[in-house]
Amino acid sequence: MISNHKVSAVDWEPGAIPEAPTAPDSLQQAGLSLAFMNQLILRTLYSRGVMLGLDLARFLCLPFKVIEESLRFLKDEKCIEVTGGDLIGRVSYRFTLTELGRRRAQEAVKQCAYIGPAPVPLEDYVEQAYRQAVTGISCSPEPLRAAFGHLVIKEELFGALGPAIVSGKSVFIYGPPGNGKTSVARAIGEFMNGAGGEIYVPYAFLAENSIITVYDQSIHQTVDGDASERMEDNEATIRRLLNTGTVDPRWVRIRRPVVVTGGELTLSMLDLRYNADANFYQAPLHIKANGGVFLIDDFGRQLCSPKELLNRWILPLEDRHDFLTLSSGKKFEVPFEQLIIFSTNLDPKDLVDDAFLRRIRHKVEIEAPGRDVYERIFAMVAKRLGMPPCPEAVDYLYERYYDRGRSPRASDCRDLLEIIQAICRFRRQPVQLTRDLMVEAAQSFICEF
Repeated sequence: MISNHKVSAVDWEPGAIPEAPTAPDSLQQAGLSLAFMNQLILRTLYSRGVMLGLDLARFLCLPFKVIEESLRFLKDEKCIEVTGGDLIGRVSYRFTLTELGRRRAQEAVKQCAYIGPAPVPLEDYVEQAYRQAVTGISCSPEPLRAAFGHLVIKEELFGALGPAIVSGKSVFIYGPPGNGKTSVARAIGEFMNGAGGEIYVPYAFLAENSIITVYDQSIHQTVDGDASERMEDNEATIRRLLNTGTVDPRWVRIRRPVVVTGGELTLSMLDLRYNADANFYQAPLHIKANGGVFLIDDFGRQLCSPKELLNRWILPLEDRHDFLTLSSGKKFEVPFEQLIIFSTNLDPKDLVDDAFLRRIRHKVEIEAPGRDVYERIFAMVAKRLGMPPCPEAVDYLYERYYDRGRSPRASDCRDLLEIIQAICRFRRQPVQLTRDLMVEAAQSFICEF
């Protein structure tokens, strides 16, 4: 169990490896009451039927000795009974509900229908989130260059991105469309995901007696594969469930998460999602992104106005924590510990005021590429598509379009060359690159009115 010492993002030493949560030895260390565990066990047996003590402990992600107190209590209360077992002890007993137990379980389901791994206390989640904050990531030029190896960017831009990642503060990436803002932001996410180390997220945590689920298979990439499909033989499981000092299985070891959202983002997506029928909550996107990257693409084109979104986050960006509200109206504090990246085609001054720009520590402008950079991007994409070099194709684009007022875009290289590839495939001829094919592709792609 994590200690009771309060940790903040300021306390945590940059570059330190996050400490894994250790399995509790008792209900008290698990941060759970006997009444809460009794109800969770009743709901589980009601849903799944007869279960071995071993399987029950594994399903609840707790050592058997932690749930044993509840099992004894429920047996004494005649809510469960033992229908069999073998010589290796209570861990092998078969537990099932009695008629009284079924009635109690039905009452428990009405109060809360959550069934799954036992939650961790809010205090433990807060402390662990600060222990693995993005400000603790070690970042140097060599591994960062590897994450950007598939992109062609100026040295000055690379030099601006590195310190932004090291600081763990918010980043505003802006510039004209089609020049790689999203690609750069995603490359930062790939670096954090691949080289940022591993962190732990709980399946769920308990706040104000309410359960909030955090682990999300669609977002969190587990290190050992799908957490729901990890298999081990019974002997290994027994050793893990009976031993002390092992990692708390209520936590999932993952790579640093990367959450990407765009125009679909609404203010409601930044609040707890309440399941009124089941009476428990799902954590919002930015909480699932804790320890990783939260990319807001196409900022300024959301269903809510930029001002509304920024007013929602102006204090969390400053204080590194947020407040979530339960359906009862009670609020509780959670870490706001992710690298926030705003990416936009619009002028930042048209979107936000000076007060908010001050809170966004790093502003990175991505301009239209010069011809040297454009030619490098063009050559890289052509090579990827299996096309031979053809300088005449680039010459044509500059003569016909870019030297006559159209701003070159990095994305033009990919779009035009993929059109040429499609033309060649349609005509059942080898994929090649010529000036004539570029003329044809450009007439199809570049609209002139």
